[in-house]
Amino acid sequence: MSRDDGDDGNTGYGRRTFKRSRAHFADRIAADGRDGWPVEAGRYRLVVSRACPWASRSLVSRRLLGLEDALSLAVTDPIQDDRSWRFTLDEDDRDPVLGIRYLSEAYDRRESDYPGGVSVPAIVDVPSGRLVTNDYQQLTLDLATEWTALHRDGAPDLYPDKLRDEIDEVMAGVYEDVNNGVYKAGFATGQEEYEAACSGVFRRLELLAERLERQRYLVGDTITEADIRLFTTLVRFDAVYHGHFKCNRWKLTENQVLWAYVRDLYQTPGFGDTVDFDHIKRHYYQVHTGINPTRIVPLGPDLSGWLTPHHREELGGRPFGDGTPPGPVRAEERIPAAHTP
Repeated sequence: MSRDDGDDGNTGYGRRTFKRSRAHFADRIAADGRDGWPVEAGRYRLVVSRACPWASRSLVSRRLLGLEDALSLAVTDPIQDDRSWRFTLDEDDRDPVLGIRYLSEAYDRRESDYPGGVSVPAIVDVPSGRLVTNDYQQLTLDLATEWTALHRDGAPDLYPDKLRDEIDEVMAGVYEDVNNGVYKAGFATGQEEYEAACSGVFRRLELLAERLERQRYLVGDTITEADIRLFTTLVRFDAVYHGHFKCNRWKLTENQVLWAYVRDLYQTPGFGDTVDFDHIKRHYYQVHTGINPTRIVPLGPDLSGWLTPHHREELGGRPFGDGTPPGPVRAEERIPAAHTP
């Protein structure tokens, strides 16, 4: 999620046709160090906002793969200012490891006058303080495939080689119509533009529901990268996309299959324990002042349903394949109870 996905700062959202910024910094942290950034425990810091669905992918992947010791975590304030993501949740308003107040400082150390704005997720090289990558599409795939030497015992295979073509195909549709589609609807500046985007969102959701009616997960019988990418949009759907982005043909809770599917994932260790509903709601409703000028944050929706039985286990499937669930969330990364169901 980038500071420049709107125009003229926060007030620009909804006043200009939405266009997703491509990741400008696409270096890869690889086992063989092909781009000059070898996988190395403790060298890099993952910077996220818990409000951002693109960053939330990396939070889920990091937990499932057990990379907490290898890749440290910085969480930004969900409320951006016009300098973008800031570390005001930390003491002295500075990240304690990088020593910076704004993520933009790490971008500036890498390159000046870069296009595309300051986005999360981002991985920063701790020794130099320079940004390595903000390639949200590739970042989690590399965590799954390039960081294997640092995975926990029992880590799942989130991008199995024999299923990659199908995973890629499913993820492409999810990205275009769902992950990005809700933004195209929410930031539309004209009726036709909005209706086309909104229709695309629900058309894809209905196709996904048909698929998930007969199988527990999107591809194969275990959790994969495809499920992570769909989850991070679905978990935000009723809280922000239904009202704030006007994707309101129906609520997720009104679709029996998708509501059960997302609850299944939410209740799976590594998914729901990364979700902060307070950060999500405050970010969308208070940052996007172009479409919510009052900055009022709604009281709803009721979150208690997230913990109700889903019965998806009746479809079979093995969440972690031959692996095991991740361990408990470390104390400093736990979501405050007031921000959860």
